[in-house]
Amino acid sequence: MDNDKNFKGHLLALTANVMWGLMAPIGKSALAEFSALSVTTFRMVGAAAAFWLLSIFCKQEQVNHRDMLKIFFASLFALVFNQGVFIFGLSLTSPIDASIVTTTLPIITMIVAAIYLKEPVTNKKVLGIFVGAIGALTLILSSQSANAGGGSIWGDLLCMLAQLSFSIYLTVFKGLTQRYSAVTINKWMFVYASMCYIPFSYNDVAAIQWAAISTTAILQVLYVVLGGSFVAYICIMSAQRLLRPTVVSMYNYVQPIIASTAAILMGIGTFGWQKGLAIGLVFLGVYIVTQSKSRADLEKAGQK
Repeated sequence: MDNDKNFKGHLLALTANVMWGLMAPIGKSALAEFSALSVTTFRMVGAAAAFWLLSIFCKQEQVNHRDMLKIFFASLFALVFNQGVFIFGLSLTSPIDASIVTTTLPIITMIVAAIYLKEPVTNKKVLGIFVGAIGALTLILSSQSANAGGGSIWGDLLCMLAQLSFSIYLTVFKGLTQRYSAVTINKWMFVYASMCYIPFSYNDVAAIQWAAISTTAILQVLYVVLGGSFVAYICIMSAQRLLRPTVVSMYNYVQPIIASTAAILMGIGTFGWQKGLAIGLVFLGVYIVTQSKSRADLEKAGQK
C-alpha cells in the first residue's frame, strides 16, 4: 500500500514539474505580446475560475475560519510571493541565472523542513540534493550561449527569495493538504492571489490591444493558466499529501530538463552528451533522496 502511495506521489510531483518546465519556453513566447504582470494575473484569475468550476462537481468541504486564514498565508507564499517575486527577479536578471537559482529549492526546503518539521538532515539526503544540483547546473550551463549575459545580483537575490517562499509553503502548510482536498485549497488560494494581483495589474490588462494579439499568444497564455497552474497545482498538492517536502522539492530539478527538451523539439536547442549526463544525475539525485530516512522512519526504528 505504501509503495502505491509513493508511486502515485512521485508521478504527481513529476507531472507538476513537467507542466512548469514546459511553461519556460511557452510562457517566454507569450511574454513577447503580454507583460509579465498581465500574464501572472491571467494565470491567477483563470486558475481561480477553473478551480471554482471544478469544485461544483466535487464534494463540498467546509473550511473553518482558522484554516481559511492559513490558506490565505499559503497563497501568499505559494503564489503571490513565489510567482510575483520570481517574475520581477527574472526581469532584472538573465534566464540562465534565474534557472541556476531555482536549483536551490531542495536545499532550502531541506533546511526549512529540518527547522520546522524536525526532519533529519541525513547523509543520503545531502548527497542526493548535491548530485541532483550538479545535474541541473550541468544542464543549464551546457545550454548557456555566449551572449546570454545580463545577470544581476538583485535579480538573482529576488529569484532566491521566491525559492525560499515556495519552500516555506511546501513545509509549513503541509498540514492543510492532509485536511482538505487539492480542489478546495486551490480554489481559495487562487482567489486570494487574484485579489492581491488585480489592483497592481489593472492598468497593464486594460492597456492590452486585443486586436493586435496573435492566436498563438492567446493559446500560450491558456497553457500557462490550465497546464502550468490548474493541472500543476492539483498535482503538487496531491503529491504533498503523499510525500515528504524535501522529496517533492527534488522534482524541481526536472524543470530545466523539460525546458531544454522542449527547446530542442522546437528547433531552438541541441542535445549533447552533457545533457544526457545531466539528466542521469538529476534522476539519480531524486532516487537517493527518496531512499533517505524520514523522521517517521527513524521514530519507528527507535520503537523496535
